[in-house]
Amino acid sequence: MKTRTVIAVILAYLVPGAGHLYLGRRGRAAVFFAIVVVMFLIGISIDGELYTFDRANGALLRILAALGTAGAGLLYFVSFFAGVHGDITSITYEHGTAFAITAGLMNLLLMLDAFDLAEERKE
Repeated sequence: MKTRTVIAVILAYLVPGAGHLYLGRRGRAAVFFAIVVVMFLIGISIDGELYTFDRANGALLRILAALGTAGAGLLYFVSFFAGVHGDITSITYEHGTAFAITAGLMNLLLMLDAFDLAEERKE
């Protein structure tokens, strides 16, 4: 694996679109950044839960949800340390949680896209 691939994948995880920006794909980078950040921010702003590993208690679905949400990279960690937690009594709780998880999963897919671009498997 090339050094540029490793850097692109790490950047893609930390900041959505940063791996694509590093690889010279400015348009993709801007669109991917906007998609992931907006989805994540919508999710937590409408009282979605930020799944964490400390509250998973070995429950498989909660662990998978935490992995999905953590896929958002620095957005996840900043939100976690800021103490963001969903409000289960909110009418928008389920939708917000789905948005946050989807943003993380989307970023994980974008990491794979950056990997393929860096390895020159696609254009």
